[in-house]
Amino acid sequence: MRRLAALSALVITVMLLPASPAGAALPDMLSHVGDARQLIVVTGQSWTSTQATVRAYRKGPDDRWREVLTAVPARIGYGGWKWAADRRQDTGQTPAGTFTLTEAFGVRADPGARLPYRKVDGNDYWAGDNQDAKTYNTFQAWASPYRTWRTSEAERLAAYPTQYAHAVVIDFNKPRGVRYDTGRGQTVADQPADTRLGSAIFLHASGAGSTAGCVSVGLPTMVRLLTWLDPAAKPRIVMAPAVAIRAA
Repeated sequence: MRRLAALSALVITVMLLPASPAGAALPDMLSHVGDARQLIVVTGQSWTSTQATVRAYRKGPDDRWREVLTAVPARIGYGGWKWAADRRQDTGQTPAGTFTLTEAFGVRADPGARLPYRKVDGNDYWAGDNQDAKTYNTFQAWASPYRTWRTSEAERLAAYPTQYAHAVVIDFNKPRGVRYDTGRGQTVADQPADTRLGSAIFLHASGAGSTAGCVSVGLPTMVRLLTWLDPAAKPRIVMAPAVAIRAA
């Protein structure tokens, strides 16, 4: 009976991963990787599961993908997965899709990141006030007395020293034309993010359980990925349940 149970578990695990033609790497079957030469791929067991697996790939000079991080366990949002365009704020769902990775931050000192890295402290926030579109989903260096966003609708980053020891920003619902408004003492966007979709979606170190929509991995893995990501390789992260990863 034990052997049968183990075999059944193995069959289920295999079925959860997309089938690959002989010699093909998973990145070759993904739809939206563009000119990326580094990929982080996050797959979940189902649309409702909060467990996931993270792998990383690098495209070599011969234009072939090679796995550089074998499957490691991860956690996602307590609400499971949702296609990015349909996700809503405060649902605890992780957005499924493909996103660029362009910046990083952390409560701890830079471990050697090649992405732009910001060491954060108790003054730093990530705004998510859906009543203030121009600051929605932006980093704020301090809570200016003239700001238009509410601190109750923002994450004070240093309040999460375990999860945000190190983090990479996933460019989901990213605003454009971000600049500093000296009059208000805040960062604003000329082309704001969609205030319905949610903000502050990161790849970060794991806490005690599922996330509020982010992807989390163990701290050693987080450091390894952070120091590996190279802006010259135009890295992307592809995230979805295994049954939908090819379309992500």
